Amino acid sequence: MTDSRELLDDVQASIPEVRIGLSRAGVRGVQKAIRLRWGGTEKLIAAEIDCAVDLDRTQKGVHMSRFPELFEEAIEEVVIGEAFLVEELAEHIARHIVDRQGAGRAEVHLRAHYPVQRRTPVTGLATQEMVALIGIAAASDAGLRRLVGVEATGINACPCAQGLVRGRAAERLADAGFDELDVDRILELVPLATHNQRGRGTLYVGTDARVNAEELVTIVEGSMSSPIYELLKRPDELFVVEHAHLQPRFVEDSVRIALKSALERYDTLSDGDFLLARQVNFETIHNHEVLAERFGTVGEMRSELARGVGEPRHTELREWLAG
Repeated sequence: MTDSRELLDDVQASIPEVRIGLSRAGVRGVQKAIRLRWGGTEKLIAAEIDCAVDLDRTQKGVHMSRFPELFEEAIEEVVIGEAFLVEELAEHIARHIVDRQGAGRAEVHLRAHYPVQRRTPVTGLATQEMVALIGIAAASDAGLRRLVGVEATGINACPCAQGLVRGRAAERLADAGFDELDVDRILELVPLATHNQRGRGTLYVGTDARVNAEELVTIVEGSMSSPIYELLKRPDELFVVEHAHLQPRFVEDSVRIALKSALERYDTLSDGDFLLARQVNFETIHNHEVLAERFGTVGEMRSELARGVGEPRHTELREWLAG
């Protein structure tokens, strides 16, 4: 008697009607509980996993139903004995999928929301902030590449609107009889109004070297006008608002500052390593969001900063993962 699973396997291994190889085929949004290491602590948290393999032109399909089973096997192998960094777990799953699926290449994206303990800036109250830890790995017979990434929120104060407010305030002060020196002095001392945007910053570092995800969160938050906190007493709220308005930034500013900070903090990265910074601001006076992004190899970015000339080529993430 033929087993029903064998019949299913035979269908997926059969020749497709249209013989074109696929760049990726797999599953996304698989929910799993994983144990991750963050600094000196370990936590069991929920994660979302996407995984895809390449598909030969002579194979009808991949075994989609096996992906969650393979994830379970890969996670159990490492999580029971030891908590891993997010990029290490993504690497382990990618290797496991290649071995078990018989694929030429597997790519895994793992995203986990991790609680970070913080203190408010003035009152020092304990508060918990959620950040996203991201591990991406691509495994093949040719080798493996992996990266670690984070997403964190903050606030950006718009420089453009603040410039308009500054101009109007200068006019009103002049009309009220203040001389030019007094106007300049007043506008330097008083934080000027502008519209604020809650922002989400992302930073990826692709390298074989160890990268501290906590430091990446600090870099991302520092690239915006101010960090934000779930819990704020009035003195903390005043600090955040004043701090943000004293260093207004566009999304473009946040991306550039994050990349520069990452290059300075990790000055031992090789030119072949990879960086990606992205900033999304949720507008308050428009019905749209604004976005800025830069990606490429470390060498491309170092060259641009050193020579003062734009790089014509920006290496894409998928291209870098492919090696």
